[in-house]
Amino acid sequence: MSGFPSGDLVRGVVDLSRGESLRLLASVPFGRVVFTRDAMPAIRPVNHFVDEGEIVIVRTRLTSRLTSTVRADHHVVVAYEADDIDNGTQLGWSVVVTGIARTVTDPERVARYEARLRPWVEGVMDAVVAIEPTLVTGVRLIEKGAPDARPAAS
Repeated sequence: MSGFPSGDLVRGVVDLSRGESLRLLASVPFGRVVFTRDAMPAIRPVNHFVDEGEIVIVRTRLTSRLTSTVRADHHVVVAYEADDIDNGTQLGWSVVVTGIARTVTDPERVARYEARLRPWVEGVMDAVVAIEPTLVTGVRLIEKGAPDARPAAS
C-alpha cells in the first residue's frame, strides 16, 4: 500500500474560522504540543480539553521537559495541534493553536482541571499547563464539490 488515497476522489482544503477550529479541537481528546527544547523543536502527544471555549488545558509531570520549559519562561510560546483525518479517504480536519503557555498555580483551578482531565498514561501528572491562544488556524480536508466544501462561517 502506497499511503496515497485510491480512486478518483479530488480533495481540497478549506480554511476554518477560529470558532469552528476551537469547536473541533474540543471534540477530540488528544493532540500534540510543540515547544522548544535545547533550541530545537520538541513534540509530545498529550490529552487535553478546551476550557471556556478558548484555553487549551493539558496535564503533565512537574519533571517533564514541557513543564520545565514553561516554568523557566513565563512567556513561552508553544503550538498545539490536533486533527481527525480518515486514513482511507484522507478527509477530515487539522487545527493548530499557537499561544503563551503558563503553569496553572491557583489551587481552585488546578482542582477543577484535575477533575476534568484524567491522565491518559500511567504515572503522576502533577502539573497543569494552560495555553492561551493568540493564533488559531484550522483547515478542513474535503472532497471537492462536496456540500461542506464551503468555508465555515466566522
